[in-house]
Amino acid sequence: MTPIPDPIKSFVGVRILGLDPGLRTTGWGIVDFDRGKLKYVAHGLVTTDAKDPLAVRLNNLFEGIQKVITFYGPTCAALEEVFVNANPLSTLKLGMARGAVLLAPAHAGLEVGEYAPNKVKKSVVGVGHADKDQMIAMVKLLLPRCPQVTSDSADALGVAICHAHHGNFNARMVGS
Repeated sequence: MTPIPDPIKSFVGVRILGLDPGLRTTGWGIVDFDRGKLKYVAHGLVTTDAKDPLAVRLNNLFEGIQKVITFYGPTCAALEEVFVNANPLSTLKLGMARGAVLLAPAHAGLEVGEYAPNKVKKSVVGVGHADKDQMIAMVKLLLPRCPQVTSDSADALGVAICHAHHGNFNARMVGS
């Protein structure tokens, strides 16, 4: 009789933390990518209060993502690149939020991939200008065990899926 392998020892893939930065709401999603297959792990949101000073909000984002990293133990992370908004102040604040979110995985020593929003959408939906409903539907299709998801979490899971498809994992998995 062949022994059943321990699922932890037989896992040679990567656990990817996908991030969709925002000052008010940052979505996060975690997927395992093992031998070409995706598996849903978790998703959620880190939110801030608009009444708080900017420094407090940025710190809340950083600490919120740190907690996710500590709890789920991802092996790498990925996030969307900033798109330029028509409002310069909004773009600046989004950039600061993205910096706080980007700092958390870097502080944990994780390699971080960055992807343009159109590349994420094309990787998940097949078209670079997909809307939020299309992203949610395809994330649910690609990750069938994923429960109800908001657009921010779906975007974060989409970033993780994109990183699974475009990250350079082959050399790491073969060496495991």
